[in-house]
Amino acid sequence: MKHVHNSGSVAKGPDGLLYDLGVRGSMQAFAAGEDTLALEAAAAVRSASQAVDRLRSQGAGGRGLSAGALDVLARLSTATEDGLSIGELARAAGVSSRNVTGLVDTLERDGLVQRAQDQHDRRSVRARITPTGRDWLEAFRQPTQRVMSAVFQGFTDDELAQFRHLCLRLVENQHRIEQYLNTVRPDQPTS
Repeated sequence: MKHVHNSGSVAKGPDGLLYDLGVRGSMQAFAAGEDTLALEAAAAVRSASQAVDRLRSQGAGGRGLSAGALDVLARLSTATEDGLSIGELARAAGVSSRNVTGLVDTLERDGLVQRAQDQHDRRSVRARITPTGRDWLEAFRQPTQRVMSAVFQGFTDDELAQFRHLCLRLVENQHRIEQYLNTVRPDQPTS
């Protein structure tokens, strides 16, 4: 179910709220008579995320930067001249150091980031954005802002703030569930 949402199947319910006919039908079959609202909401979040990612990748000018690589580049653009260590980037992004290392490898290969030895700890390597990386990020910023304005056209500031709030509540719930599972099954590796 890579593309769960098909914009041709969106309808309005009696409450005036949008729902996806195809998703509702498949979720009703899956849920075997149970309530499908949470399942439909999860599918809608996934569809919205995919739509935003598709637009973001088009704005990347064919460079093919993943959302993770873009996040690393943006974080490095606001860092001090010394850059950030792989560990600092991993903690800030909430991902593993291995994941960040791969992202930095990609960005370095593209000339957007460079690695440098940490002057205070020779065991540590720091990543810094290059002038090419800053130029790329600036060229990416304006089209992205225009596209995001278009995607959220018709949303009020209050709706955008509420949408952001609800998405971050999902993230908090996911973290809480993951922490619980790590205490119940501490021998399982975490991502």
